[in-house]
Amino acid sequence: MMKTNNRFKERQIMDYLSMYIDDPKLNVWHLSILTAILGLGYRQGQGRRINVSRSKIMELSHVNTLPTYHKYFKQLQDLGYIKYSPSYHPGYKSEVELCKKRLSQF
Repeated sequence: MMKTNNRFKERQIMDYLSMYIDDPKLNVWHLSILTAILGLGYRQGQGRRINVSRSKIMELSHVNTLPTYHKYFKQLQDLGYIKYSPSYHPGYKSEVELCKKRLSQF
């Protein structure tokens, strides 16, 4: 049962990655941030809603400056790839929801 569940998650990740790669509007920074979010979700065993912290996304995506991170993270929201729900409580992480965007929506 566990293997089937892992395969399903891996298939979902590959579906998201394929969608991202097919979008000519996304650049290497967008893809890096999205891949970091997917990796966090996989590690946490979460699906579309993933608990995140800016520092962890920056570390995993190799984005080293806040202006670069904020610019491309905001663009991903504006393009409809993610919905961000910030947590202002120090004990709770923020949440990113992955959205299934289709190329036909451009």
